[in-house]
Amino acid sequence: MKKLTAANIVAFINQLDRSLSYNYIDPKNTGLIEIVNVDLPEGPIRIRRWNPIKGEKALGKKVEPISPELIWRIANAMVPNQPINFDRVLAGSYNTRSVLEALLAYTPQFYFAYPGRIETKGGKPQIKRGHKHLLWTPDEPHQQGILQEKKTEIVISEVPAQEITYDALVLPSETLVEPIDIDIQRRHAQIQIALYFVGKQLNFRTWIAQNDKGIIYQNKKIGELEGVIPRLQDEKLLTAYQDAAQAALLIDCIWFKNGKLMPAVMEVEHSTGVTSGLTRMKKFKDLFIGLEGIRYVIVADDSDRAKVVKEANHPQFRELNIRFFPYSAVEELYSLCQRRKIQGVTEAFLDCYMERVLVG
Repeated sequence: MKKLTAANIVAFINQLDRSLSYNYIDPKNTGLIEIVNVDLPEGPIRIRRWNPIKGEKALGKKVEPISPELIWRIANAMVPNQPINFDRVLAGSYNTRSVLEALLAYTPQFYFAYPGRIETKGGKPQIKRGHKHLLWTPDEPHQQGILQEKKTEIVISEVPAQEITYDALVLPSETLVEPIDIDIQRRHAQIQIALYFVGKQLNFRTWIAQNDKGIIYQNKKIGELEGVIPRLQDEKLLTAYQDAAQAALLIDCIWFKNGKLMPAVMEVEHSTGVTSGLTRMKKFKDLFIGLEGIRYVIVADDSDRAKVVKEANHPQFRELNIRFFPYSAVEELYSLCQRRKIQGVTEAFLDCYMERVLVG
């Protein structure tokens, strides 16, 4: 097995004894985990967790899901014999990430490890004890049901292995209605560019907000790039819903597929509050009743996750079933599209990168 899938991970965990409770890898975390049930083939995995040191008991604790999106993101990150850091891969998202990490470590093909890390101080590199990682070793299994550390000589650089670069992005002064923070606006535009290229690689046509079409990218206006929709009102899916098309003119990014599908409606929230984007998407949804299965997505900095979850769960926005697409996931997907030129995947592939945030 050279490529791990969500189905593999779910199958491994499904083989663990459900009559047992499981510890976390970090001994400082005194909580316990119980597997309640597993939905094959790709999840969710439902668990219960409690901390007996605090006087808690399993009985009465709510059942929580480990989502297929989380499982797929870990599966996509795994390479044989290469350690991964869950927090870094997931950018701190998903409150069940440490549970999945622990349960995987109890299955035969996974070890936990502390690879060295390179720190540079005063221009001199030093190797220090690293952070906790998980290691997939399909050809060297251990006994099921135990946690086992793997000693490794691998050293991890603290400098990210990949950098995302955006070439020749210019903000023409004529597009500025009032003075703005250029750094903030530039970041917003960079993410829109990344979303455009991801959509292009997945054979989507892209709508870019009307007021952003004048931003220059590589000496060309965004609105003139191949695959960018010039007039939303003329888009086949919306010809019978002109009020909805009008309401969507300022939505940051919308993907269309084959004239029949709308994989995602996205608001990039960098300098403004989340509520304005949610309100725009809610208005569009209320007016466009002709298509199901649309993903309504807030794209924001990883550190804004809590704010997105809070706002998206307000009663007036719950029907949007918002997904959170953190900047780190956008750039990870953008990098994958640029490097690997992925083809043949369905729009469901996006679910590996977008977290559902609806609670309850």
